[in-house]
Amino acid sequence: MNIQTAVIQLSSIAQTARLEIFRLLVQAGHDGLSAGNIGENLKIPASTLSFHLKELSHAGLIHARQVSRNIYYSANYEAMNGLLAYLTENCCAGTQVCAPVITCKPNASGVSS
Repeated sequence: MNIQTAVIQLSSIAQTARLEIFRLLVQAGHDGLSAGNIGENLKIPASTLSFHLKELSHAGLIHARQVSRNIYYSANYEAMNGLLAYLTENCCAGTQVCAPVITCKPNASGVSS
């Protein structure tokens, strides 16, 4: 990852609504949520939500896919992990002592997301 990509990704989540959206999508797992469900969960009007989703998508932190008449959004875990790795790549003078362990917690059905 280069510094410009990191700045774009960090600036895209440096806003309350977008950070809430991203965290909700991370929790939702690979299936993601429909735009309507995101708006309902976070009480964000559709037009405002569309703007925030566009910013997160432009930064590469989320994916969108159309299913019938709905658009589903999901977190881009590869981009998220890449950003975390970039932020911590020279952590603690290069020792592994403080390196983060990135794992996904199982969802309610026991499947890792």
